[in-house]
Amino acid sequence: MDQPLWQPSADRIANANLTRFLERVEADWGVTLPDYSAAYDWSNAEPEKFWQSVWDFCGVIAETRGDRVLADPDKMPGAQFFPDARLNFAENLLRGEGPETAIAFWGEDQVKRRLSFDELRALVSRLQQVLADLGVGQGDRVAGFMPNMPEAVAAMLATASLGAVWSSCSPDFGVQGVLDRFGQIEPMVLFCPDGYYYNGKRIDSLGRVAEFSDRLPSLRRIIVFPYLSETPDVSAVRGAVTLADAVADKVAGDIAYTQVPFNSPLYIMYSSGTTGKPKCIVHGAGGTLITHLKEHILHCDVKPGDRVFYFTTCGWMMWNWLVSGLAAEASLVLFDGSPFAPKPDILFDLADAERVTLFGTSAKFIDALKNAGVDANEGHDLSGLRLITSTGSPLVAESFDYVYDRIKEDVCLSSISGGTDIIACFVGGNPVGPVWRGEIQARLLGMAVEVLDDEGKPVRGEKGELACLKPFPSMPVGFWDDPDGVRYRAAYFERFPGVWCQGDFAELTAHDGMIIYGRSDATLNPGGVRIGTAEIYRQVEQLPEVEEALVIGQDWDGDVRVVLFLRLAEDAALDNDLVSRVKTQIRAGASPRHVPAKVIAVADIPRTKSGKIVELAVRDVVHGRPVKNKDALANPEALELFRDLQELGG
Repeated sequence: MDQPLWQPSADRIANANLTRFLERVEADWGVTLPDYSAAYDWSNAEPEKFWQSVWDFCGVIAETRGDRVLADPDKMPGAQFFPDARLNFAENLLRGEGPETAIAFWGEDQVKRRLSFDELRALVSRLQQVLADLGVGQGDRVAGFMPNMPEAVAAMLATASLGAVWSSCSPDFGVQGVLDRFGQIEPMVLFCPDGYYYNGKRIDSLGRVAEFSDRLPSLRRIIVFPYLSETPDVSAVRGAVTLADAVADKVAGDIAYTQVPFNSPLYIMYSSGTTGKPKCIVHGAGGTLITHLKEHILHCDVKPGDRVFYFTTCGWMMWNWLVSGLAAEASLVLFDGSPFAPKPDILFDLADAERVTLFGTSAKFIDALKNAGVDANEGHDLSGLRLITSTGSPLVAESFDYVYDRIKEDVCLSSISGGTDIIACFVGGNPVGPVWRGEIQARLLGMAVEVLDDEGKPVRGEKGELACLKPFPSMPVGFWDDPDGVRYRAAYFERFPGVWCQGDFAELTAHDGMIIYGRSDATLNPGGVRIGTAEIYRQVEQLPEVEEALVIGQDWDGDVRVVLFLRLAEDAALDNDLVSRVKTQIRAGASPRHVPAKVIAVADIPRTKSGKIVELAVRDVVHGRPVKNKDALANPEALELFRDLQELGG
């Protein structure tokens, strides 16, 4: 029988932020919204009323909002939300005061620290003075080569308080990877640690800082935070000072917030860069703020005093999303390092100890837990956990089962999907709705999302391109160094003019939920039939012998054939029996067209630093094409495993 895996209780629905929001909408605008579907339709039919309601309900702090909510609504790109508003992003995040915990931090099991709201504001105040003394002002860039630690949050907030622009990556990036990113945007100041922990090991990062900083002539100062040592030695890095020395003469006081236009640049994010130099995507202060408030408060039901956790690095947009939890008056729970160090369930130790209410992670992490047989119910009190979110890649149906069987039975599991491109989500959670196995719960309010066929017509129950038909506040301000917007328009609006095309292969379900089958550019096309890679992963990763899989389409004999690469469990071997079982599983669980022509074992599978497997890079290697930016990969050496494979010659 078609039954949901989870449904919210009547009490939970009654107390949800979304319920209170819709009640206020009905009172303010004289409309009747009996269910989520009606609310979704109204939010896109009346975008000005909807976004004004979000602003008011979520309590955006601003010098002025202005009278206009949306100018040029028919232009995409080109529409402008709140064009007369002036606000400061950091002011909205630093609304909390007092001795309560603002940030709880674990650096694996090596370091544990906390910052109260008062301590966070004091650190931001002192860092703001340091940046101002260095001449940083509105529009200037400040970079972070940072672990996911409290000082990264404080440095970003100090930057934003001045109306300047923050950009970050994680300290495991190589020299060229950093230069490919920061070299394009010319930062004035760099924040970094003396090193970091990973898998129990102490890893120095100042050697790489010394190497790449000499090739960033725009830098005026490098400020080094202590992590491995209380008194870092920065003598080998030209222009570097420790945090203690930088703030020695600064006295914490009231923070002066520079009020900026709604679309003033706040963040510069980067595309993965696995097919060339990363694109520098510029996001605005107001659009980022109001969209994150909507997602945290309405779609994740975050309330004041909640503890919000996401396993992320400072090189992934989920870090930016996580930090915005402060604007919802929640506390942040940060973890840096390996999610399996020193043991596979350390993140549940964290969730238990810190009373996490929102636990965010990736589909790959959940799959790894399942393969490792981790049962979070054993030895962990997760009674306060209300929401688990997953992103990074499609969450397969079997992983839904695992979460409810082995992590928590009474929890809202929200697979979410959006991207660095919009620093937000198109589809995700609905705290007052059911969770259906293998489906993302809902299209998010204010996002006119459809699945389009090859002619650009909306379809339901069929696979097609995930697209957004109307403007939304977190559309990028533009790309860096793209004054005419040519590259920006080409990236999202080329296939269907006037429509944002996200590049995901997706299906809108009968429950009005969403299934994403993978990236459109990685979609397989044997015999002219489009196949999503996630459909194959879902089947093969059910087999106990398979740890991880990667599938590509290989040009062959005037067509495309499906090639499946498997990273096997330690005691498994790819013999004829396993190949037969793999193909039988795929044929039975998907279709005969999904069955690979070749199944090949490999020792490792390349992935980005945020854990996404890189199908396109492997496809390029197999076809003898260069991979342009290996520094974007966590394990670039794995690409060589796919070069000149004898098995692919016939």
